[in-house]
This record gives sequence, C-alpha cells and structure tokens, in this order.
Amino acid sequence: MSAPARPAVPPATVPDAKGTNLWRADPAFAPLLRLHLPADLYAHLEPHLDRLGALAGDALDALAATADRNPPVLHQRDRAGTDRQRIEQHPAYRRMEAIAFGELGLAAMSHRAGVLGWPAPLPPAAKYALTFLFVQAEFGLCCPVSMTDALAATLTRHGDADLAARYLPGLVATDLDALTQGAMFITEQEGGSDVGRIRTVARRDGAAWRLWGDKWFCSNADAGLALVLARPEGAEPGIKGLALFLMPRTAADGTPNRYRIVRLKDKLGTRDMASGEIRLEGAEAHLVGDAGRGFVQMADMINLSRLSNGVRAAGLMRRALTEALHVARHRVAFGRPLVELPLMRRQLVKMLLPAEAARSVAFATAAALQAADAGDDAAQRQLRILTPRLKFRATRDARRVTGDAMEVRGGCGYVEEWPEPRLVRDAHLGSIWEGTSNVVALDVLRAARRADAAAALADDLGGRLAAVPAALADPLAAMLDRTAAFVADAAAAGDERRARQAATALYYVAAAAFMAEEGVRLAARDGDARRLLLARLALDHRLLPRDPLGTDDAPREAAIAALLLSDAPAPLAAVAPLLA
Repeated sequence: MSAPARPAVPPATVPDAKGTNLWRADPAFAPLLRLHLPADLYAHLEPHLDRLGALAGDALDALAATADRNPPVLHQRDRAGTDRQRIEQHPAYRRMEAIAFGELGLAAMSHRAGVLGWPAPLPPAAKYALTFLFVQAEFGLCCPVSMTDALAATLTRHGDADLAARYLPGLVATDLDALTQGAMFITEQEGGSDVGRIRTVARRDGAAWRLWGDKWFCSNADAGLALVLARPEGAEPGIKGLALFLMPRTAADGTPNRYRIVRLKDKLGTRDMASGEIRLEGAEAHLVGDAGRGFVQMADMINLSRLSNGVRAAGLMRRALTEALHVARHRVAFGRPLVELPLMRRQLVKMLLPAEAARSVAFATAAALQAADAGDDAAQRQLRILTPRLKFRATRDARRVTGDAMEVRGGCGYVEEWPEPRLVRDAHLGSIWEGTSNVVALDVLRAARRADAAAALADDLGGRLAAVPAALADPLAAMLDRTAAFVADAAAAGDERRARQAATALYYVAAAAFMAEEGVRLAARDGDARRLLLARLALDHRLLPRDPLGTDDAPREAAIAALLLSDAPAPLAAVAPLLA
C-alpha cells in the first residue's frame, strides 16, 4: 500500500524583509540627504550608502544576530596559567568591527582625509548618514565606534601636542592592526548621574599619574585607550575637583596597565559589546588639559556620544518602521492588506512621525556641529541645547516605535528569530547611556539658563519658517513663541519639575520647523511636499491641545495618512489644503 502523499508546502504567510536593501527601502532618505550634503559629496557617497544598505539588510544583519547570540567571554589567564586578561569576541563581532572601523572608517572620517576615498575629512552629516544605516543592523558596536571618534575629538581639543601626536594616529586608523579603540570610564556605584561623587583617586608618581578606584559600568571594556574621570589627591570635592585622564590599556614599558576587568555585564541589550566593571590598581594615566576642568572637558566626549546616540535612536526607529511597513503591505487579513485597514494606517503614521522627526533633528544638529566647529557662536549655543534635547526625546520615542513594530508583526515579532526583539532591547539602552532622561532633560534647562541657547535656537527656527505656507507657518510660529517663553520661565525659576515638558516641547517645535523647511525645499526641487504634512502632525499631535474623543479631523488625517504611506511624491497643490 503506498504512503499518503505529503501535503504541499504552504506559501509563506509571515512577510519577511530579509535581504532588503535598507537604503533603497527608505525612499525619503536620498532626497533628504541631498539637502544636507554638497552635491559632489552626495554623488561620491551614494554608492557607499547603497552598498551599506544592502549589507545592513542582509549580511551585516545576520552577523549582528549571530554576535547577539554569542556574547563576549572574559578570560583571566592564558593557556600557560599566566594572569593575562583578554576578552574573547565571536568572529561575527570581529567581522563587524572590520566593516565599521576599517571598510567604512566611521571613527576616522571626521578627523582625517582619505576615508572612503574623499580628499578631506567628512562633515558630520556624512558620518551620521552612514551611522544611521549601519545601526539599523547593529547597535552595540556603534558605541565603541562613537567613543573612539569622540575620544579623538576630545584629545585633539584638550590634550597637549605630544599626547595627541602619540595616540591620535591609532584612534583614526582604518587598518585594524594599527587601530586603537576608545572608551570612557566614568560611572561608579555612588557617582552615576551625580558625577561629583566620583571617588576614583589620582596620585602623582613623579611626572606621571596613577589611578585607584572602581568604575562600575565601562563599555568597550578592553579598549586600547580610555578617558577616565578621577579626583587628584587634595582636590576639592564635587565636580570642580575632577580631572580628566587618558589611560592606555598597555603601560609605557609594554606590560598590561595596572587595572583589572572584574567581570562583564549580562545586559538586556547590546549583548555583543563587552561592558564590564573595572578596578584601577595604580593604573598609569596621562592628565588631559587643565586639572580643574576635567568634567567640562569630558563633556565634549559625552555630548558627541549623546549626538551619536540620538542618531542611533533615529536609525532604530527607521528599521522598525521599514519592518512594519513590509508586514503591513504584504500580509493580508480580513480580505485586505493590513496597510489598507484604517487603524493600521493610523498606527503606522504614529510610528512614522517620531522616526522622521528624529532624522530631521539629527541632521540639523549635525549642521550645527559643523558650524560650531568652524567658530560660529550662535551655532555653538544652539548645539548646547540641540544635543541633549535630541538624546532625550529620540531615545524615548525609539522605545515606543520599536515596540509598536513588534506588535505589527504579531506573535512572530516576539520571537528572537526576527529582528524586532533585538530592536526593542537595544532601544531601551539609549535613554540610559550618557545620562538618563531626567538628567538630560535637566541639561536642556541648564543650557537655556546658562548659554541662552533656547533664545538662539528660537531665532534660528523663526527664520526657517519664512518660506513655509502661512497655514502652517503662523500656528507654528505662535507655538514657537509659547514654547520659548515656557522654557525661559522654567529655566529662570529653576523649576526642575517642568524639565521634561520643556525638553519635549522644544524638541517637537524644532522638529516641526526643520521638517517644514525641508518640505518647502523638497517641494521646489522634487515636487514632494509631504514633509510639510509631518510638520503639521507634529504640531497637532505633540504640541497643540486635543480633544481625546474628537472626530472632526478624521477625514483630514485619513487623507494625510494616504499621502504619507505612499512612496509617490505629493506636490504642494495636493498638500496645501491639508495644512490648515
């Protein structure tokens, strides 16, 4: 008797975006980037972005998933029994290091010519565009990349010439054999957000310094160089008594420096990147800059890391949105693709808004960084408030957007074989690293109070509205005035309870202004005014009061969703009636 025929294999019912080129799957990216880069530089970088987009959606994503499942291992001794610590990383992680540090030169491109074949250092917008794509596959490694980049900048700005000449070449190398990765070791059990309570001691040893103490959370724990905050013996308490030191992994005599990695952290996310606890046992270190300005100098590295963190949050949201759009467009339920269902369309637009807001604010902050580095005083003041505000709001939004993407995929989105769990886990770190949300929101108020940064930003934003249609520009200008007054009042009063309100309002009014200006420029150049709609939604949903049970705007919002969820450009004539 013959065996029964095996049933036919059913077609795949769970849409899978594996293998998608993430550069091409994001049709808004290229037009937007052309606004923020010179034409010749954009033309040069486009092939690199296309290649990275293909990697991020396939091979790099697979490497990241493998490294995430195989976290680093700390070995205390070598095979002969000698005390010689080393961290063993999975080959998948090492391959990603070769791509990020070597092939792309992400840590080097701001500091020297020749990276990716460009004859000058690349501007921040170029670096962050590449980071935005890379992080859509791998988040954890972006921390060592960012810290190496930021350490090089801090050493260049504050270190003496001999110290920079000695260590800078390794930090900006793209040959992995010559590369020196960077880190910053700040956090202690008592001195977390309250940095002034740091207890690590620095003692003079002839012309050198030695460090003693415990650092509680040190990412990239085996980095070749680390910036460390410590208090010289006899220095005053609090932040003013802290000095900044550069600590090499290898001492001047070629032996391992005198500090130990006590253990590695078992983390919720970024599991492939080694974070550990470190005990300093007389570690050799070099004083960087003025001894009494250690925290001020370290703030340069922290702020660059915060900016990178905001860019990474924007990238995570874009990857989550790409996955959600793919599912919604290819999965059929109740006789229709999910993307045609009204409630799903509303959910997707509510994911799209924070993702695009973060991208626009990130590029505006990158432009301010470039101008500030060139000596623009107004840009320096704007940067002081743009950076913590981006870090505060984008990282919090990323937690929700990645969670919503998991829900769009459904039960499979909760399974580790799919990308959403890793996106969710990694997104939760952003609002903790380089200052928790409360700490960073308070920094926004401090910037408004000390540097008059909010006023400088408000002036800039007002100028961006000049060419925006009045139906959007007028209410946005009124909200800008109201927000500026609220922030100034909270800052002057030192009212910490309002810090998060102030940071969120300032973030979204700025995002709306940036997106409105981009929308006008894209409408003129490409016939696509859809970013004006995003600016309108930012105003409506994040800034203006709303009746939670109101239905008057339902037809208008449905029309906006139809335009935003289409890949087709929308001319100003189609967009203008929806701006009122």
